[in-house]
Amino acid sequence: MTILDIASPTILDIASPLIKIAGQTRQAASKLAILSTEAKNQALVAIAQALESAKDEILQANIADCKAATAEGIPQPLYKRLQLDEHKLRDAIAGVRDVGKLADPIGKVQIHRELDTGLILKRITCPLGVLGIIFEARPEAAIQIVSLAIKSGNGVILKCGKEAVRSCEAIVKAIKQGLSQTAVNPDAVHLLTTREETLELLKLDKYVDLIIPRGSNSFVRFVQENTRIPVLGHADGICHLYIDKAADISKAVPITVDAKAQYPAVCNAIETLLVHQSIAREFLPKVAEALQKCHVELRGDKRTLEVLPNIVAATEIDWETEYSDFILSIKIVDSLEDAIAHINEYGSRHTDAIISEDSTSVETFFGLVNSANIFHNCSTRFADGFRYGFGAEVGISTQQMPPRGPVGLEGLVTYKYQMTGDGHIVATYTGANAKAFTHQDFV
Repeated sequence: MTILDIASPTILDIASPLIKIAGQTRQAASKLAILSTEAKNQALVAIAQALESAKDEILQANIADCKAATAEGIPQPLYKRLQLDEHKLRDAIAGVRDVGKLADPIGKVQIHRELDTGLILKRITCPLGVLGIIFEARPEAAIQIVSLAIKSGNGVILKCGKEAVRSCEAIVKAIKQGLSQTAVNPDAVHLLTTREETLELLKLDKYVDLIIPRGSNSFVRFVQENTRIPVLGHADGICHLYIDKAADISKAVPITVDAKAQYPAVCNAIETLLVHQSIAREFLPKVAEALQKCHVELRGDKRTLEVLPNIVAATEIDWETEYSDFILSIKIVDSLEDAIAHINEYGSRHTDAIISEDSTSVETFFGLVNSANIFHNCSTRFADGFRYGFGAEVGISTQQMPPRGPVGLEGLVTYKYQMTGDGHIVATYTGANAKAFTHQDFV
């Protein structure tokens, strides 16, 4: 989705159909918030079964989306995200069941403290309320998001990209059918499909508690500037892999290939390869051969061109571009410090990795690279909620404040303070003869 996909701001009509939808979602969410773990898990099982039953309908809807998108000239990276084959759908459904196996994040006592005899304070986790998720052309994201929302006791209003409307409609239809057989009201889940509804959604601060936009930096900024609802930003994925002078080349080559070519259309694929000058002449020809076998176009700085004279020259724009395609920029650096400086200047604080057998270099990299995910001797493609054991994710947050990285259940939970007394009043604890608090934590 781009900023141009959104209509000009208008004052929200109180009779807007979206007001009714948001109200239904909030009412359903309020009841979902107090359901038992067993009831929520039963709902997730029902969703998984309904999705399996509707598999053919969902896949046919996706084929129709893909055909229409191709006719409209969809960019290849976006097309890859749009495609939902049997394997992707199977994995997404498995993710629903995995979320059901996770511990319930709601109702956890974080603080249990005696303020004074008979005056007890608790801090207890609770759902956020209603989530507004605006995502691009990845229909399986709807499955992940809904499963996390249900398990964390939240209602959810989904706004999918225009390319994936048929797929998402089929998915949400199946989800609602599954929920209709459970204690969870199907109104806890709604799908929006038009451009105009996006701006309306951003104005629903009375009904929506958190907006999560999944798109470009410019789109995330647009959302932040056009809503009073808190925004959990998922920005671009300009990820780096640094090959240190102490790298094991037998590890570095396959890791580089995986990080770039295993699935280049996603935000945790690398866009820039940084190589220490002392290892460049040995490493670059080997990795270039492996990458070119995967049809990756290479772009290099001046020093890289001296080693790989047949590749394209990189420009300043390449260092700040998320290709989401079979394109990789390469830069030779003089030191670990230069690599870190490049990452911190051009990176998006998503995922960055170092290949090295030198523990001091690794510790320095981990300490100075300010990204949500920092890896050592492994592919950046591991930056994913499912692979982290979160069951699924609603997105990856690159902001400084938590939650950071893949956002699973813990990012969809807040807390409330509960206090129980027995006639206690503040006046007892003020003035010349003020009584002292005990402030004793229960073990």
